[in-house]
Amino acid sequence: MIAMPFEKPLDDPPMLRLAVEGDRPRSERSFVADIAIVGLGYVGLPTALAFHAAGLRVIGLDASAARIAAVKAGRVDLLPSDLDRLAVAQDDAGFLVTMDPSAIAGAAAVIICVPTPVDDYLLPDLTILRSACQTVTANARAGQTIVLTSTTYVGTTYDMLVKPLAERGLVAGTDIHVAFSPERIDPGNASHAHEDVPRVVGGVTAQCTEKAAEMLARYVGVVHRVSSPEAAEMTKLVENTFRAVNIALANEFAEASRALDLDIIEVIDAASTKPYGFTRFTPGPGVGGHCIPCDPHYLLWQLRRARVETPLIEEAMKGIASRPIRVADRAREVLSDVGKPLLGARILVLGIAYKPNVEDVRESPALEIMARLRDGGAEVDYHDRYVPSARLHGGRLLSHVPEPEIGAYDLVLVHTRHVGMDTALLSAAPMVLDATYTLPLAANVVRV
Repeated sequence: MIAMPFEKPLDDPPMLRLAVEGDRPRSERSFVADIAIVGLGYVGLPTALAFHAAGLRVIGLDASAARIAAVKAGRVDLLPSDLDRLAVAQDDAGFLVTMDPSAIAGAAAVIICVPTPVDDYLLPDLTILRSACQTVTANARAGQTIVLTSTTYVGTTYDMLVKPLAERGLVAGTDIHVAFSPERIDPGNASHAHEDVPRVVGGVTAQCTEKAAEMLARYVGVVHRVSSPEAAEMTKLVENTFRAVNIALANEFAEASRALDLDIIEVIDAASTKPYGFTRFTPGPGVGGHCIPCDPHYLLWQLRRARVETPLIEEAMKGIASRPIRVADRAREVLSDVGKPLLGARILVLGIAYKPNVEDVRESPALEIMARLRDGGAEVDYHDRYVPSARLHGGRLLSHVPEPEIGAYDLVLVHTRHVGMDTALLSAAPMVLDATYTLPLAANVVRV
């Protein structure tokens, strides 16, 4: 067990001091850090770095020794700007990463940022979240502000924080402040700085909301308050379900346009010229990552328990789940069109991360697509400099091919187009199946 961090209190940065020591409530006077971030994944670590860059004293906690070691060594998948922040933070006594849960008691505020996946049956897997909340409530103390950010079902903040804290004698709004504020981090996208993305927050009481808002405002420019944790929880579900439904619709329009011999990207470009009433979504190979393929299922699961039907959302999620099957079938069709059976065909997949410029393959459609192509008898390789190895659905482990001979493959499937990918080399491929809808159509290039 790692020793308690910050053996003596650190000085508050003068420009960010919340209150002079004598003005603080007695319960807050012994806090040695401003923020403790529980979970140092793709949300937690950038959040910790944003707070630290704003001048706060930060403790980062994670249950994985490997993750702690990776963070300390700087071997993490972050934007270049966040890697720079991490390098600065590593040399500062006001930034510490640890596995010691007792460190939670030393922070004035605690933010929970852990994964909320679904299982093989598309049911919420709350194991990690429940464990994190139990750890926080066990180590919480009076005067703290606790904010949950993990996407989950409506009512989680009450079930996993408010109730167990009350059982310890810490009443939300009186002894301790509790709120929900959904994370809004887009991995690999440098277009939106952390400080520029508004945060939504809803507390158990009005004072809880204000305490959480004050804390978030120390690094973010805009904080939008809602009436309750439940409203904030539902906000995140609406955001990602909206995206899921529209991505499923874009994929359907791609199928319709191909059947009508139309270029779907030309059509979407044209529709995007309308300055109101249209939001641009483009088709692709499917949806990966830890949000869109998972989050709407938390809502569907809860609504089924309440006997509430949501046919539009349910059909959209079915469409998203079946999209990798359609991509694999389309690869078979393209090969068949040139007289090549799938059995024995050599196929190269370019990019298997779930989105450009990240290492993350969680829920990546590529894993299912490659597994299905292999099950059909094809020889499948992949090239992705971000992903040295990957385990397919079914358990088989594949390794990245550093310099594939493009012309030696019967089909090249472009799944994820990372920045810097040299698409000029695709001219050597007999056939290219573009699942990104970003390549210009050519004699050897077709789309899903």
